[in-house]
Amino acid sequence: MRRIAIAVAASTMTFSLAACGALGAASGSEASPTKGDDITVGVLMPEKTNTRYEEFDYPIIQRKVAELTDKKGKTLYANGEADAKKQATQMQQMIDEKVDVILLDAVDSHAIAGMVTKAKDAGIPVIAYDRLAEGPIDAYVSFDNELVGEVQGRSLVEAIGSGIDTSDKIVMINGSPSDPNAGQFKAGAMSELNGKVTIAKTYDVDGWKPETAQKDMTEAISAIGKGNIKAVYSANDAMAGAAIQAMEDAGMTNIPPITGQDAELAAVQRIVSGAQYMSVYKPYPGEAEAAAEMAVMKVQGKGLQFDALATDSVDSPTNKNIPAQLVQVVALTKDNIKSTVVKDGIYTIKEICTAQFKSDCAAAGLK
Repeated sequence: MRRIAIAVAASTMTFSLAACGALGAASGSEASPTKGDDITVGVLMPEKTNTRYEEFDYPIIQRKVAELTDKKGKTLYANGEADAKKQATQMQQMIDEKVDVILLDAVDSHAIAGMVTKAKDAGIPVIAYDRLAEGPIDAYVSFDNELVGEVQGRSLVEAIGSGIDTSDKIVMINGSPSDPNAGQFKAGAMSELNGKVTIAKTYDVDGWKPETAQKDMTEAISAIGKGNIKAVYSANDAMAGAAIQAMEDAGMTNIPPITGQDAELAAVQRIVSGAQYMSVYKPYPGEAEAAAEMAVMKVQGKGLQFDALATDSVDSPTNKNIPAQLVQVVALTKDNIKSTVVKDGIYTIKEICTAQFKSDCAAAGLK
């Protein structure tokens, strides 16, 4: 069994969804088999700026719950739209409606702890999804977040090339301070960049807002000089697009390598065209299906099946030994678009290769 202290740093090992094993009796055995297939799974997503939550994660969870319950189970959905208070209200509504289990992707992992306790007191298990919420959660499903940052940092080092040295200036655009994943992405990236380059400017973007990232990048260009930026670390694709816009607005014709995360369609197209160097592809179907399975197994009291899914363990600032599943990630570049997002059915080549990108797609072998 693997154990990770989320409050400090995650291990860089990865596990596939097929991994099997069992935790101790504490992990999935508390539920009693009192529920059949007629269950309700509450799903709380954090925001809409990142399109993945509404386009991929929730629909996959919804389908998987139906599949596992012979179409008798249902899901109740709400999106916090980057507002912690709004999400708390949504969670209270789900508690009042007596859903059987809640999948929670927290807007603010610390602020939501009180609501997690309320759910626990009401007998409703809470499974943290994608972000590790504080409070007495029953399980956690996410990606190896520090590895995400390592992949991004390593990609920038590779993009700069063999002549890299500490005089090379990097701009870092990190995620929201209220998101515990953001700190892990940053730590992972710094483990690859430290001692190799100079971090000339670094920003933590509240709420992951692209408009804030664009302003920050504009400020960085003014402070560093548009000819002196060797590469840009962006924690996700939406902010990468904003940073690229800021560079274009500043008259930069040679956009330096820039990272991303989430493999959004616009980012995949920027990678094809060469505007963005890479993104981190996180196989959402695997994460979402695992979360749905854990939720159903937890409610139905199927402890052995639950334990087989939760082969890892994590610590939050408030709780220890939380059963978890950490899903592997992939560095997405121009060379592996077909074998990742296309193969997994996230996008079709037709969706990627619109008229604007036809020639770039042909050059990349996307036909």
